[in-house]
Amino acid sequence: MKFASRTKWLAGLGSEKWAVHLRALKMQAEGRDIIKMTIGEPDVPPPEALIKTAVAAMENGRTRYSNGRGETNLLAALSERYTRSSGRVIGPDQFICLPGTQSALYAVMQGIAQMGDEILVGDPMYATYEGVIAASGATTVPVPIRAENGFRISAADIAARITPQSRAILLNSPHNPSGAILTADDIAQIGALAIKHDLWIIADEVYEELVFDTGTFTSALVSQELADRVIVVSSISKSHAAPGFRSGWCVGSSDFIKRLLPVAETMLFGNQPFIADMTAEAISAPSDVAAGMRARFARRADVLFAALNGAAGLQVCKPQAGMFALVDISATGMGSEEYALDLLENAGVAVMPGASFGACLTNWVRVALTVEDETVMQACERITEHATTLQKLKEAS
Repeated sequence: MKFASRTKWLAGLGSEKWAVHLRALKMQAEGRDIIKMTIGEPDVPPPEALIKTAVAAMENGRTRYSNGRGETNLLAALSERYTRSSGRVIGPDQFICLPGTQSALYAVMQGIAQMGDEILVGDPMYATYEGVIAASGATTVPVPIRAENGFRISAADIAARITPQSRAILLNSPHNPSGAILTADDIAQIGALAIKHDLWIIADEVYEELVFDTGTFTSALVSQELADRVIVVSSISKSHAAPGFRSGWCVGSSDFIKRLLPVAETMLFGNQPFIADMTAEAISAPSDVAAGMRARFARRADVLFAALNGAAGLQVCKPQAGMFALVDISATGMGSEEYALDLLENAGVAVMPGASFGACLTNWVRVALTVEDETVMQACERITEHATTLQKLKEAS
């Protein structure tokens, strides 16, 4: 049988990146004592009020077909939110509602990229970016994000990789996996490049509401000069601890949204009205759960840093936002995949290999901050003991 070339383009870009996580789940099912610090699953349920809104909407018949763009009440709520946060008018006609940030990214890539195009994206990057780019036929061009620059992508490094085939710059701020935040000056410099070379800027801002007290978030939407070329994707998955509801959106110019609508409609002709009602309520005010998550994740990052930084050669990069921290494991002499599997098998702690996020993290691992404080401490003890054992073996060899 014959298959589409797309199946070859995407080989190895899906769940294979999560092999350590899947192995941890299997070991846990077998009765092993495993601490899972792999995926970005919020550590609380969605606000009860939002669940009640969704249930009430279903009971009131909000289960019928919607239109391809999104429910009127949600589009209005999105318009109010982004007009307020960006400082410029962003109308309801500048949105398409989609099932989560992932689907929004997929639709956007299908709308702007094709075979022969290149998408510039920071390395390290979220694990699914390569897949959504490859699915369009375009090529991912990794741009190194340097630890010495606080894991903030620089305009100079982007400029060095722009070619006539470049079509877009994909930004992620706050950044997964590092938790770094682009400054207003970073965005201005990258924006100037986009104007000079006529490039789109796609900004994944899903962690916007999980910025710690030490950080300041600037959206790519604030610049009027970039208004025609900036596309933002986001969702309530992180901010409202509601990943299972799959409720997201993209925002861009009205012309872009008009052109993208038929593309999005081939994926999902209309989002679920009862989820739209819940989402409209969610984004109309600050999240009831985001503040607590911010405080807990920041505190756990501090605990991780205090316990692991310098222990047996490990180095911790403290995040400014999000659900994760990066740990430099180069002192162990192992690559990230070998180390993560060894840590899982011999210490019962599951972390994500940095290699899942790009070549720049082959000597790093990503640690989720979504487990209880006591569990974080227990994990740190296991990681320290494991690293000390590796250090002794290395010295003895």
